[in-house]
Amino acid sequence: MSAAGSTRPVRWGILGTARIASKVGRAIHDANGAQLVAVASRDESRARFWIDRHTVGHAAADAKLAFLPAAAPVASFGSYLELLRQPDIDAVYIPLPPSLHCEWTCRAAQLGKHVLCEKPLALNLAEAKRMKDACQSANRHLMDGVMWMHHVRTPAMQKVLTSGELGELRRVTSAFSFNAADFPPDNIRFQRALGGGALGDVGWYCVRATLWAFGGLPARVWATARYDRDVDVNLSATLWFAGNRTAAFHCAFDTTWRKWFEVAGTKGSLVCDDFVNPWDAAKARFWVHDQQGQGTQHVHPHCIQEVRMVEVLCGQIRSGRFDARWPEISLATQQVCDAIANSARSEQVISLK
Repeated sequence: MSAAGSTRPVRWGILGTARIASKVGRAIHDANGAQLVAVASRDESRARFWIDRHTVGHAAADAKLAFLPAAAPVASFGSYLELLRQPDIDAVYIPLPPSLHCEWTCRAAQLGKHVLCEKPLALNLAEAKRMKDACQSANRHLMDGVMWMHHVRTPAMQKVLTSGELGELRRVTSAFSFNAADFPPDNIRFQRALGGGALGDVGWYCVRATLWAFGGLPARVWATARYDRDVDVNLSATLWFAGNRTAAFHCAFDTTWRKWFEVAGTKGSLVCDDFVNPWDAAKARFWVHDQQGQGTQHVHPHCIQEVRMVEVLCGQIRSGRFDARWPEISLATQQVCDAIANSARSEQVISLK
């Protein structure tokens, strides 16, 4: 029986055992109305190892890894397609390399599964459109894994932006970076064919924050980047919007850990120093500064954003109503990232039509 219109939990499978799968797997387990029932890898033993590692009683090396009950009926599969063919799975989470997102999202939709796909959504806008069309044709939901959009803090910040308290919005500035000096050379972030690069990995968040704040696409963009192994490892971009609005962001694999944004208007500004994920989950905060620089802190505790993300998608699935909003947000982000990547490679200003 389909999960649509049902009160039973949405049954989830995970395609792949990447590191992020542990965080989202725990979120699926912790979310109301969700149940993790299967994990697939190209090697069935790796899927079983992942399940054992996260099952109470099997994670003696690090008990913090364990979140599945000892008797959890989580199935392991040695191929992604085998998992997708299971009739008792409603939705899948795809943490595979970006180069595989299009293929396995389309296959999942065709086999009746809703999809939560890691970002960047695809290698390019053409692939992203195919993913959206495949899910829409199958009446299946598609959402990317940008967790901060689902934190309770996010609508609170948006309320400030739309209230007029900051005056006319003029500028969005953001940064997301970390130092990957100790990462192995074969990490997918440094493989262009797999969709590596700072723009897709961390710049995606900055682009999303800019579009979220301004509520539309830029007219044109310009970017400059430093490349290593033909992958952007340090990128800065400028975006021009209608209405005398501009934005800029920096993303990198060679700079210290930063994840902040500022939205500035004619009468004040909003600053969040950890928008991607709170430094302290018990104290998700942001500040609003007036024209004299006086700041007011706003705190929104007790929200685990990855759990909320899963719960939001589960709610949409159970509603039985197709929601095009989330895939449209993903496609807009992909379109802007494509233009920025083109600008950095060509060293030219790129117009968006």
